Amino acid sequence: MDRMFVDFQLAPDDISAIRFGVSPGHELSHAMRVLQRPEDQPLQWGWLRSVRAAVPPDAFELLAVIIGEAGYFPDFLTATPSWDLTPADEAERLADVRPELLRADLTKMLARSTGARHEAIARMIERPLHARAMIADAWNEVWQAVLAPVWPQLERLLRADIAVRARRMTTDGIATMVAGLHESVAWQGDVVRVRMSRHRELVDCRGSGLVLVPSVMGGLGCAVLTEPPAQPTIFYPAQGVTATWAKDPAAASRSLGALISPARAEILLAAHDPRTTTQVAAHSGLALSTASHHLTVLRESGLIASERQGARVLHVRTPLGEALVGTTM
Repeated sequence: MDRMFVDFQLAPDDISAIRFGVSPGHELSHAMRVLQRPEDQPLQWGWLRSVRAAVPPDAFELLAVIIGEAGYFPDFLTATPSWDLTPADEAERLADVRPELLRADLTKMLARSTGARHEAIARMIERPLHARAMIADAWNEVWQAVLAPVWPQLERLLRADIAVRARRMTTDGIATMVAGLHESVAWQGDVVRVRMSRHRELVDCRGSGLVLVPSVMGGLGCAVLTEPPAQPTIFYPAQGVTATWAKDPAAASRSLGALISPARAEILLAAHDPRTTTQVAAHSGLALSTASHHLTVLRESGLIASERQGARVLHVRTPLGEALVGTTM
């Protein structure tokens, strides 16, 4: 059988054309699919047990209609991955999706649906502004119930993956990094090629670039965004996802604490944002000298980087620190 590929064409040797992002919308859309078909995602069963009772039925049913169990779902749910995108940003963007984009994506879903689902989507297409408000409200309700409680753990996995791959790109080169995203992804000259099951396309990314987005909820395969106005995007499985990824922060702190001491574990877990030694001491309830000692140990172990900005020295996790934290979350 003839294999199908989506080829993302980049400008030759333009490393800056590839950047990383996160997508709360992608995670929630695939969380909906886990809720509908849990047998397909055994690594999510721990998360599923913790949130299943809180799923809001009406909001869930609405999102299930437009997302479905498999295959294509509307691009407007995932169209803006970026490094600093937050769930609040995603919810605000979704509430302002242009009606013509919403109608276009729902029309694609209409062609892929039958029966009562087909009729429900047809009604949404007829009243796009009303549908947009309903979808945005349902998105917020489901988010708060099923992903907001575990977003800190999930986001750490995403950012740890990005940190490791960014480091690999600087040490081993962009081709090696891209080829390591997934077995279906390859680097061929100035083209990033993704093997697909039903889709063949050449996407010109020269001038727009390509966004690489790790996913925890997306399963073991890759997905792509290719149609304007969406940024060309590859979603790929994040590293370090285990059946216990959704354990609560206190359990993660105990696991990490057993390895590097409770005080240093607390400092490292909180080091996703740059902070001064004084701020670290205040947050951890430690004497300034004690906090400084712990930071020195973490820095000498390669888990914390300390950089001077003006009169201040700020401490933040390194890619190695991100990877270590990611394995405990």
